[in-house]
Amino acid sequence: MLKILKIRKRDGSFEFFEEEKIQKSIANALKDTRGEKEVYKAKAITKEVVEFLEKYTLKDIVLTHKDVQDVIFDVLKKCKMQDVLENYSNYQKKQTNLTSFKTYANIRDDVGLTENALKVLARRYLLKDSNGNIVETPRRLFERVAKNVASIDAKYSKGDVSKTTKEFLDMLTNLEFLPNTPTLMNAGTPLQQLSACFVLPIEDNLGEIFTTLKNSALIQQSGGGTGFDFSKLRPKGDIVMSTKGTTYGPLSFMEIFNKTTDVIKQGGKRRGANMAIMSVYHPDIKEFIAMKSQDGIMSNFNISVAVDDQFFERLETDKRIFLVNPRTKKQVSTVDAKEIFDLIAENAWKTGDPGLVFMDEINKYNPTPEIGKIEATNPCSEQPLLPYESCNLGSINLMKMFSKDKFVWEKLRKTIITSVHFLDNVIDANKYVIPEIEQMTKSNRKIGLGVMGFAEALIMQKISYNSPQALDFAEKVMEFIQKEAHKKSEELGKERGNFPNFEKSTLAKTHKTMRNATVTTIAPTGSISILAGVSSGIEPLFAISFVREVMEGTKLLETNDLFEKIAHEKSFYSKKLMTEIAAKGSIQDIKGIPNDVKKLFVTALDIIPEWHLKIQAAFQKYTDNGVSKTINLPENATVEDVKKAFLLAHKLKCKGITVFRYGSKKQQVLYFNKDEKYLNVKQDFAGGCPGLVCVV
Repeated sequence: MLKILKIRKRDGSFEFFEEEKIQKSIANALKDTRGEKEVYKAKAITKEVVEFLEKYTLKDIVLTHKDVQDVIFDVLKKCKMQDVLENYSNYQKKQTNLTSFKTYANIRDDVGLTENALKVLARRYLLKDSNGNIVETPRRLFERVAKNVASIDAKYSKGDVSKTTKEFLDMLTNLEFLPNTPTLMNAGTPLQQLSACFVLPIEDNLGEIFTTLKNSALIQQSGGGTGFDFSKLRPKGDIVMSTKGTTYGPLSFMEIFNKTTDVIKQGGKRRGANMAIMSVYHPDIKEFIAMKSQDGIMSNFNISVAVDDQFFERLETDKRIFLVNPRTKKQVSTVDAKEIFDLIAENAWKTGDPGLVFMDEINKYNPTPEIGKIEATNPCSEQPLLPYESCNLGSINLMKMFSKDKFVWEKLRKTIITSVHFLDNVIDANKYVIPEIEQMTKSNRKIGLGVMGFAEALIMQKISYNSPQALDFAEKVMEFIQKEAHKKSEELGKERGNFPNFEKSTLAKTHKTMRNATVTTIAPTGSISILAGVSSGIEPLFAISFVREVMEGTKLLETNDLFEKIAHEKSFYSKKLMTEIAAKGSIQDIKGIPNDVKKLFVTALDIIPEWHLKIQAAFQKYTDNGVSKTINLPENATVEDVKKAFLLAHKLKCKGITVFRYGSKKQQVLYFNKDEKYLNVKQDFAGGCPGLVCVV
């Protein structure tokens, strides 16, 4: 009895599975290549195709036209009908070309995006009318953004705004660069809030705390993420001078912030996200470290402990640290540095939180120390900011910097120049939710240009992620971006003026002009990497073949395009193999795959923490701000493994570290389905942190 009930068509709709259609297409291919006399074989070939599909299709997985085609290829190859296979393949390519300008899930794709990208666009980015109907295409979205951001040129010169619009539009539609999500969602709309990253102050005053709560709600409603340093709040049990009562401490206020985020959906399109930071010297630090030990607690927060070099010195010499009441500035107790470090590592092993932020390293590169000390970061910790600062991020798609499998540095240079121009314009195009943010942001004009698709860029060059060659390329490409981005910012400084705090900055000692206090950041690129069809930020591939949950319980088998291409070129591709890989995610223990391919296609959990950190440090070396990078650990990793990672991150001069041990959260966007025996991925997961808060 036929188990396959439905199949997904090229346009995303579904139809009933019909064996007759397969037989007809095979019969046509037989007739075209071998004549009428061979057509009778179509029935037997079709039977073998259907039997294969029923035997090897994973449970509850919806088949696509491509799945069926792949099996037909496998069967024709097995039957040694290469001529028939080529005829069938050529016909299918023609059909694909005919539908390249397609309508998918009611979206007219006029750019050429993946199906998953179109789903994300439909749900999050494309404008809708009052009835919820989509009213723009992907290209029109990019036109809306390009036109809006380019219009700022008229403010500074009599230049041709239409020329800038075309440059921005070409870059966006070619997926060479994409800005952070709020810019794509809001540019050219009444909301017009374009920044992703914010830090707000938390002062030890009830009125100011709730003013910050209100401001964070406005930011999250408009699509931004917020970071806070709770270190200034008096500890639990401390006196409240006005009432002579005692305070419940910082954690009680964090719960209020978390609850507020629960009821606010960013821009009506995505969940909110926060970062909570607390100094290792705060009297409530133990409670802070352990606060997420119960699953579901503070689910809208990532948390990090702020540590300095002195803490590591005392850890190394087995000494105690002083805990200081931030209200009185007096030491209230001491605790072993090792005890605190052990507690951090144990909880990070158990839940993925807390991470560490290395405040000395962050402030060593603070470009405006006279304006203030950096004490907090955005939710994914790649963007350290002063209170009330925001930053506009964007990422270059490294996969688009290739021509005929060769990396083109000149194309990268041109993309950097246009990207910096774009991000600087965003600062002026932005509509700020409160005046304090506008004032601080425009005074420093920080931007953060980064990359995505790093893993594929390595594969294109036959470089393994965990290799010295990968470190060399990481440093080379980021040094190039850093140099060219600063050069463009200098030019903009000459044309438009320096950022207002330039004379008070460290940059004034080495430069005559500079438009932006910072120019580079490595962001996690969750959603925009899905739009670009590449891996997230500088993360390795999270899996080679896997099952993605797309909508309404529908599950589809996906395979990395580059792996599939190489598998065809080296003649070891089969649908059975892809299904086998989906049961593991990794290819390292699967027979029949060449060793050179296994070395090239390593996944996040194939790579030891040391190599994750070396890649992070290589990028950090040439990045003004921070680097978003998850240090993935296998399920059997130990607390000692976490400690080693933390110590190495400090030694390598990273600005922070986040570890994630597989299985440490009950709810993960990447998980092994033990019942169905395959690797399962939530719809919006593109790589990086498999938890929930950091995929924003």
